[in-house]
Amino acid sequence: MELYYPLVLDGATGTELQKRGYDGSVSTEQWVIEHPEAIQDLHDKYIKAGSDIVYAPTFGANRVKLEEAGIFNKVGEYNKKLVEIAKSGVRGRALIAGDMSPTGKFLAPVGDTSFEEFYDIYKEQAQALEDAGVDLFAVETMMTVPEARAAVLAIRDVSSKPIIVSFTCEKSGRTLTGSDVAAALLIFQGMGVDAFGLNCSVGPDELLTQIKRLREYSELPLIAKPNAGMPINLDGNTRYDCPPEEFTRSIEDFAEAGVDIFGGCCGTTPEHIETISRKLADLTMVKPDPKALKGKLPAATEKDPALVDPDVELGEIYAADDSLGEKIEEANAGDAPVISVRINSTEEAEVFADFQQDIRKALCIVSDDAEALEKALRLYQGRPLYAGNLPDDVLVPLAEKYGIII
Repeated sequence: MELYYPLVLDGATGTELQKRGYDGSVSTEQWVIEHPEAIQDLHDKYIKAGSDIVYAPTFGANRVKLEEAGIFNKVGEYNKKLVEIAKSGVRGRALIAGDMSPTGKFLAPVGDTSFEEFYDIYKEQAQALEDAGVDLFAVETMMTVPEARAAVLAIRDVSSKPIIVSFTCEKSGRTLTGSDVAAALLIFQGMGVDAFGLNCSVGPDELLTQIKRLREYSELPLIAKPNAGMPINLDGNTRYDCPPEEFTRSIEDFAEAGVDIFGGCCGTTPEHIETISRKLADLTMVKPDPKALKGKLPAATEKDPALVDPDVELGEIYAADDSLGEKIEEANAGDAPVISVRINSTEEAEVFADFQQDIRKALCIVSDDAEALEKALRLYQGRPLYAGNLPDDVLVPLAEKYGIII
């Protein structure tokens, strides 16, 4: 399925379900299953307001979040029921996105979860959503690159349907773990997702600042799904103070910055979505203009863009051994724009992974072993360059899957 733009997403789910009686005493997913009419009414109002895509209420229906709510071994069952509820209310009037969100865990050594554990968690949910018949996948409100990468790889292994990815960030444009969203864009652009952008985070004015930055790097349709302003605590209750007209005041600026997919997050209502739809009717969409990429190779670390010239010299090539951490530290302080590491076995890939988060420059993986290269690509959380003698029939699939720059 191909997506056509512009597209209007839905608005908030959580704050709207609270208006319909959800009190937080059980997980949102359990409450929706027990009160299907609430999400069906909300979806109906969003569709009538102009939403082309609504999110299935599967935001927290991964293994980790369900188990935190005391729900075990029901990922398949819950995702199936939640998509069925959405389908019965939507009745073919809009596309349904399988909604996938953060687990709340972090990749080791910051946390205690391995990349393959993240992959397994997301593959379980992705398979359930694919079996349930969603039209596309929305990997949203992501705060870390490793989780989002694991989710995208998991989806791609069970489905060929479109994937849209959106991160949440601070006003600085960085995530909770310090990744610049521009670096995240380059990583997921290389992985072939269908659209990339930002949701939640802040209000529309602050989000626009970051969207304008992303336009400099983006070859993809951009997503903007901001909150209805910043949250305000009134007598113990969270409120959002950005009404529909104010929320859409800058919609033309968003369109000029390359946004093709519009929606709302926390605090937004069907009235916000109706205002978006009405104003979009008079706008001309503008393609992103990746000026920053012109004449550059779009490499990135997990934290930062790391653009380099196509004729860059690789310089010294380091072995993936126990001294690699020291060598990376020296290379980070040196003048060479690229850090080159030779990886010719899966064991070397594992050693490399122990030090990969220390890399602050563009990485070039030098390898003549296909298995070792793929292992390193799974474990490296940025977008690297490649040098070596592997044939195109090996490299092209890896480039399409992981975004490696040949």
